[in-house]
Amino acid sequence: MDDLFREWCYERSLTVEPFTEWMSRLHQIELEHEIMETISQTHLMAALCGYLVGSIPFGLVLANITGAGNLREIGSGNIGATNVLRTGRKGIAVATLILDIGKGAVAVFGALCFSLDLAIIAGLFAVFGHNFPVWLKFKGGKGVATTLGAVLAIAWQVGLLTVATWLVTAAVFRYSSLAAILSLSLSPFYAYFLADQRITFMVTILAAISILRHLKNIQRLFKGEEGKIKLFR
Repeated sequence: MDDLFREWCYERSLTVEPFTEWMSRLHQIELEHEIMETISQTHLMAALCGYLVGSIPFGLVLANITGAGNLREIGSGNIGATNVLRTGRKGIAVATLILDIGKGAVAVFGALCFSLDLAIIAGLFAVFGHNFPVWLKFKGGKGVATTLGAVLAIAWQVGLLTVATWLVTAAVFRYSSLAAILSLSLSPFYAYFLADQRITFMVTILAAISILRHLKNIQRLFKGEEGKIKLFR
């Protein structure tokens, strides 16, 4: 077929090179389009999986199963470990903390097997899932533990420094919210020196989201109305 086409072009004193180049370019464009579609689908899948994992409300589930009460009617009404602690069931609070950290880490580790970019997307959406779970009409937690899990999984040095900052602040001032705000505010600086730009971007976004979720806590801190926690007792 190609020989017949070339002979036809030759008889009419036509050159086949421009046509060949045009076809090659068209094939390249089609290939690039297919690659972009594949990348888009992969990123969408990472976001969806991260969101679904993050949206599991472990605190609410554990409180209901163990008869600790309805978290929506206790303390701040939050589904996180700090509010579970207000039920007086420390074991359940610890379990909630571990599971909430775990789901952020699982989302990141699962995607990290494929690429760092997918891990960043999965980590971000795991926190979105915790904060805005579809099962709870998008009224979730503040994402501190899930953020810590995601950061620990993607850059353990940054995660450990952030956790250490939280522990020291909570031990000294006994405010869980203050510890979360301070530790997450410092996490982008830790990432800047210890991780690459993409991870720093991720950590910055997560820190900003969590701080915005703590606006009411910030107001109560300034008014002296924020409740304290008993971290080691």
